[in-house]
Amino acid sequence: MRFGIGFLKQVWAGLLVLLALTAILGVLYPAAVWGLGRISSGSAEGSPVTDASGCVVGSRWIGVDPQAQAGKPDPFFHNRLVGSVADGDPFTTGDPAAALPTNQGPSSEVLAGFIDARRAAIAEREGVAPQDVPVDAVTGSGSGVDPHISPEYAALQVRRVAAVNGLSEDRVRELVAEHTEGRQLGFLGAERVNVLELNLALGLTAPGCGAAPSGE
Repeated sequence: MRFGIGFLKQVWAGLLVLLALTAILGVLYPAAVWGLGRISSGSAEGSPVTDASGCVVGSRWIGVDPQAQAGKPDPFFHNRLVGSVADGDPFTTGDPAAALPTNQGPSSEVLAGFIDARRAAIAEREGVAPQDVPVDAVTGSGSGVDPHISPEYAALQVRRVAAVNGLSEDRVRELVAEHTEGRQLGFLGAERVNVLELNLALGLTAPGCGAAPSGE
């Protein structure tokens, strides 16, 4: 079987394209992404957050709900909750080990029960009426580890946090305002508060790491 010159030219052109795309997409592009990740805001390494003593206490992008010690006053601002139908617990905290939504729709009686239980418990914890609890406090994010809460949910927790940490409510509101992030590009998403960074601003940190919470 004989191949014409035209066929050989096509094979050669295809080989050159293959080699070029392999170099660009298999070497140059991954190298560029890796390099940009290293010079960005640390997101390539998980954006670790440290406390005043230099101890890594978490990631800026992974919300893990802080838990007060048993029998002790609760000094923390809290993340959103996410309930897993698998374990039937509406109070599963935002934790990487339980990072999943309920997968329940608006008509789900299970989800409605979860929301009612959360609303009642959070209202009791914060000393407010159930109807005053904002929606993000009783609904989970798609990832289950949303590091942010709404300014409204942060405001709901100010009175308790101020009392336990021995601070004025005005001072705690100032810290909330300082850690409230605006919409992306000025119009995408909503205003939000990073819970981990807000708790660190209060002098709170992970158990066994750095200074103990002032409310303990």
